Amino acid sequence: MQRSIINKNYLTSFVYVILFMIYSALSGVYQFLPHFLAVIFVFFTIALKKNDSLSLALISICLLIFEAENGYVLFSTIIYFLIIYRYIMPNIVKVISCASCTRGLMVLFIYIGFFVFHYILSNIFMLPLPGLNYYVVYYMIIDFFIVSII
Repeated sequence: MQRSIINKNYLTSFVYVILFMIYSALSGVYQFLPHFLAVIFVFFTIALKKNDSLSLALISICLLIFEAENGYVLFSTIIYFLIIYRYIMPNIVKVISCASCTRGLMVLFIYIGFFVFHYILSNIFMLPLPGLNYYVVYYMIIDFFIVSII
């Protein structure tokens, strides 16, 4: 099988990671820029379904950048995304047939569930407890609209 020279998927993936690094730095400075955690989860699930290891590695790098920027425990988002992908989302898809309802619940589980997951990790490892502010609702609304488009 020959690979087309025009197919540059790997190069564009690296460009997306660099753009995410720049955006993550800007979202750390400006609070009104959302973190796009649910959008990253959608790309994470797409990479897992396609068994695309390069995309999965690049998304994991983006998640590590997100953790470093916000002061979360190392690999906590990756572990949480795997738990959500493996155990929670299949049950939600079985019970609810409405696609936009499923996406809304997914965004809710990603943000609120990650806060609860990080709270549990903070109690286990005796780290400072995470704070929850009103920007999370804004981030959830923006992420819901973007995930609905994807």
